[in-house]
Amino acid sequence: MVRDSHNIVPMFMAVLLHGLLVTAMLATFDFSSRKPPPMPLLIKGTLVADSTIVLPPPVEKPAPPEPVVDTATEQARLAAEEEKRRQDALIEQQRLDEIRRQEALVEQKRLDDLRRVKEAEDQRKRNEAELERKRVEAEQERQREIERQRAENERLRREADAAALQNAVNAEDARMQAMNSNEMAAYQFALQQRVLRNWARPASARAGLDCLVQVRQSATGEVISARVVSCNGDAATERSIEAAVYKASPLPLPENAVLFDPNLRFRFIPEQ
Repeated sequence: MVRDSHNIVPMFMAVLLHGLLVTAMLATFDFSSRKPPPMPLLIKGTLVADSTIVLPPPVEKPAPPEPVVDTATEQARLAAEEEKRRQDALIEQQRLDEIRRQEALVEQKRLDDLRRVKEAEDQRKRNEAELERKRVEAEQERQREIERQRAENERLRREADAAALQNAVNAEDARMQAMNSNEMAAYQFALQQRVLRNWARPASARAGLDCLVQVRQSATGEVISARVVSCNGDAATERSIEAAVYKASPLPLPENAVLFDPNLRFRFIPEQ
């Protein structure tokens, strides 16, 4: 068996097959409109030995020409690309710087807000402390004023009590002096004479009558009540004396006002 070291047979068969395909396509293209009856394809070939086929020497394809590079244009392109990269990097850096600046502004605003809130809270606490201090001082001053007023009122009360007591003592001294004077005797005599003139002596009145009479009178001498406190006469005599006192109203007033007593006591001793 002959070895086909150069693959001549397959190559031949491939060439033949391609030729047949091209022929069939041309026939179909040219006569497709006529629609001829199908014709059987006849293939005629001759088997030859691969040793008898002489192949042409392989044709070497020339290498494609190297492109002509313009050095200035290439350098300009590279410089443009480098400039674009630089501009892109600069823009990206500016974008990042703007982001950081905005973040810094937001953080600064947050810190400023916190500072203002803290300052407002501190001011509120200071105001409250100041108000509390003023309130305490006002309360202390009010208590001191109350104490001063209480002390002043106590002083005035003591002075008033002392003055009233002194006035009472002076009045009592004056009254005692007046009572021991001729003015009191004259006042007592005037009272007795007024009552005696209005007295209807009862038949049972004894000689040497001596009665002590209690009279409550107004500032003008009007008799409010009259009662015999003690008497050496009988009941009829006492009733007659009390009736005489009411008839004598208004009673005479003393010339010396010190001798006037709204609760008057005098002795009724009629002449024998």
